Amino acid sequence: MATSSRAGQAGVGGTDWLQKARGHLGTADPVLARLIAARPDFDPRQWMTELPPMDLFGALLFQIVGQQLSVAATRMILERIEARFGGRLPSAAEVLGTDPAKFRDAGLSWRKVSTLRDLAERLSDGRLDAKALATLADDELVAALTEIPGIGPWTAQGALIIALSREDVVLPGDLALRKAVRTVYRLDHLPAEEEVLAIAEKWRPYRSLATAYLFSAALEEAQALAARAGHTDGLQPEVER
Repeated sequence: MATSSRAGQAGVGGTDWLQKARGHLGTADPVLARLIAARPDFDPRQWMTELPPMDLFGALLFQIVGQQLSVAATRMILERIEARFGGRLPSAAEVLGTDPAKFRDAGLSWRKVSTLRDLAERLSDGRLDAKALATLADDELVAALTEIPGIGPWTAQGALIIALSREDVVLPGDLALRKAVRTVYRLDHLPAEEEVLAIAEKWRPYRSLATAYLFSAALEEAQALAARAGHTDGLQPEVER
């Protein structure tokens, strides 16, 4: 069973843990070993410092907002939502107490607004309990969350990494990750989810870290493409989510 919470995983991301995980991944997968060696100072959770503090509900809100959107578009909508709640993300109760149109005006589709309110209702009326959810194994937690219409595996898996610091999560349906796998493993095709999962088997029990390295490679590729295309305005290129 995976460690259940961020507090319970205080060592995740620490020097000792990171060295151990890097060593395991490098031994298990020569392709990933080269990716790791090329990034000696890589911090897998650096990107988290650019996000607002998130509990499980906040992380799911973040993931729902980001469905089918670029990183840049997701952050823009999040900033609009935060502006409506005093510079922070709303709680489940605050979502339910807010006119749904305000979330639509922030840039969410009505489908996403419905998903967000459904999640908030279940957490508020006791059908779901955040503390109990945090004790579940990864697969059990994903199964519980994906019972909610509009929450698929990608949304739930991302929340596991962001809110609970789970060590062994991979997002096989993420387009940026699939493109990174194609590039790094020199495939002549875009791998299907099943192929990504098969490749990721050798990364256990540190699939979250391996995924972070591949997302880093995807961002670097996007930046290189933007530079070659003459996008020199200093804007961060969009990475498909």
